[in-house]
Amino acid sequence: MQNKQFLVFSGTKSRYLAEKICASLDCPLGNLVITRFADGEFSVSYEESIRGRDVFLVQSTFPNADNLMELLLMVDAAKRASARTINAVIPYFGWARQDRKDRPRVAIGAKLVADMLSVAGIHRLITMDLHADQEQGFFDIPVDHLYASSVMLPYIQSLNLENLVIATPDVGGSKRASTYSKFLQCPLVMCNKTRRRPNEVATMQIIGEVQDANVVLLDDIVDTGGTITKAAQLMMENGAKSVRAIASHCIMSDPADERVEKSPLVEMVFTDSIPYRGKCAKVKQLSVADLIASTISRVINNESISDQYLI
Repeated sequence: MQNKQFLVFSGTKSRYLAEKICASLDCPLGNLVITRFADGEFSVSYEESIRGRDVFLVQSTFPNADNLMELLLMVDAAKRASARTINAVIPYFGWARQDRKDRPRVAIGAKLVADMLSVAGIHRLITMDLHADQEQGFFDIPVDHLYASSVMLPYIQSLNLENLVIATPDVGGSKRASTYSKFLQCPLVMCNKTRRRPNEVATMQIIGEVQDANVVLLDDIVDTGGTITKAAQLMMENGAKSVRAIASHCIMSDPADERVEKSPLVEMVFTDSIPYRGKCAKVKQLSVADLIASTISRVINNESISDQYLI
């Protein structure tokens, strides 16, 4: 898709995905240089003219905070270089779990990041599977919220599993799981969990029947893997034939690799919104590059993106 009116650039840690997006769009990846100083500070420079262009900046804002800071500097540099529009492509929107005051005297990190991006100067956000859909309201600009179901549902269908059951490891994911189960016309099972503290599950109970079922667990992110592996173990103890897990974003902080490897999970499937650097043989990633590329193309051509949604 050769179009001189738009350019795609990438931050350091999302280059692998930006290259695939550009291959799908049939366009070169823009020339951007990030210079790093001895103290950890860095600067951003566009090495080609972007005046009057629609620029798309691909960068997931997963830890560490350098990824977010890179994106903010990319946005500021594009604004000062007279780009026509600045479109942030953030497949994984970091800090999204901090979406409300769930206890006194805490920050709402997702809103803060949204404000920082808006003040920096973005005109549009393209993101995928926010932790909570209502976070779109943190922005006063257009938000194209994509869903990993566009790649996950065809994958589940390709498995041809008999007695398929869709499950969610916590009640918070019930809406997503319910939508999948309706589309696939199969039963829905939920897990009710309590936590002692972040990343540590205290208790978990199954709501539903999994006897002799091939279970697919759904979640938006897997961080330390405690919840998803505990849910998988519970499913097997209650008579499931097999358990797989599917999640949008592959955080996989230690000791997630070890937990998944030792768990009864057949496989752990993610999108490539975040690069996977671990070595767990059960982890598989499905690319969302074509989905994002199609969205960019539709934005450029002022076309609807709604028919990209399977559900």
